Amino acid sequence: MSLIVQKYGGTSVGTVERIESVADKVIGWRQKGHDIVVVVSAMSGETNRLVEMAKAIQEQPVPRELDVLLATGEQITIALLSMALEKRGCTARSYTGHQVHIRTDSVHNKARIVDIDDKRIRKDLDKGRVVVVAGFQGMDEEGNITTLGRGGSDTSAVALAAALKADECQIYTDVDGVYTTDPRVVPEARRLDHITYEEMLEMASLGAKVLQIRSVEFASKYGVRLRVLSSFEDTATGTLISAEETEMEQALISGIAFNRDEAKVTILGVPDQPGVAHKILGPIADNNIELDMIIQNVAEDSTTDFTFTVHRNDFDKSLAIMKETANKLGAREVTGDSKIVKVSIVGVGMRSHAGIASTMFETLAKEGVNIRMISTSEIKISVVVDEKYLELSVRALHEAFGLDQLA
Repeated sequence: MSLIVQKYGGTSVGTVERIESVADKVIGWRQKGHDIVVVVSAMSGETNRLVEMAKAIQEQPVPRELDVLLATGEQITIALLSMALEKRGCTARSYTGHQVHIRTDSVHNKARIVDIDDKRIRKDLDKGRVVVVAGFQGMDEEGNITTLGRGGSDTSAVALAAALKADECQIYTDVDGVYTTDPRVVPEARRLDHITYEEMLEMASLGAKVLQIRSVEFASKYGVRLRVLSSFEDTATGTLISAEETEMEQALISGIAFNRDEAKVTILGVPDQPGVAHKILGPIADNNIELDMIIQNVAEDSTTDFTFTVHRNDFDKSLAIMKETANKLGAREVTGDSKIVKVSIVGVGMRSHAGIASTMFETLAKEGVNIRMISTSEIKISVVVDEKYLELSVRALHEAFGLDQLA
């Protein structure tokens, strides 16, 4: 008998009918002899509805009270799912994050999990019950309700799996696994049977929306085996995410990720002096704008050019900050471009194979795609290209690295 933690997202529990379907899935796993802990999100759209109600009363809701309000969304779902299980003759017990002592820090709306007391859950499992836990929420040391922010239910599930030493944490969503790239861009994209934590972290950070980064980081830290499955299809395989590189000869590239939300800002002709990088990038950080790629070029006239990328939503603000900074530093010019995208190849196979970058650049060159910026890590190469070349670049790279030939 295995202990499995399952997480069902908002679309999976979006209606009463879908909650009934989730109950059937849970029963199916129980009948195979497994102990099951279920973590659920609020019904699809419910959290947004609650936020709108809060903002109708207070434009900037008090963080503590907003958490009290938002936590009710998952409370509805755990009760309904427990009822659906009981109706099917399966004893179930629902709990809020507060009730099972998911202890967090006190940063409301984006709290981090500190500790979980698993005694209550284990006692119910020993009695043969399915335990249904509200995701996305916990409590701080003062007993205040907290919420975990974006992707919080995934993080709740992985944290519970770690605390309970579960055999597997299954994340049920509206796709049946992790694909080599977005099938809407490349119809030949294939579902991966297995991917490492490192690869999934890179894919998630580069734009793949299947899993939130925090949950993968948590799984990697505590060695929790993750599996992505579809709520709407009957399959027990999906994509396994773990530490192991299962193949003797790992595929060169596991997937291609892309991000449409990029914009770049360039400040030209800055005096090349010690501390200039801080003078340029410090004001960006002070305005809570996250930087992605950074390139510095030193010219022969003892000036330097800085180019960096930000989220497209931060483009106008970043441009304005840089124009002000340019005046202070005596820089020559500030330019920007919000019509760019980032395309990345990811794979642990890069570690043992030369020529990956060369193949990538040659492929893009043959398609007439001009590379604007390049960034690399041990298992990733990212390039910035013009927005109009996104789909062409992804399709060409997918074919060049043979990803359409995977089983």
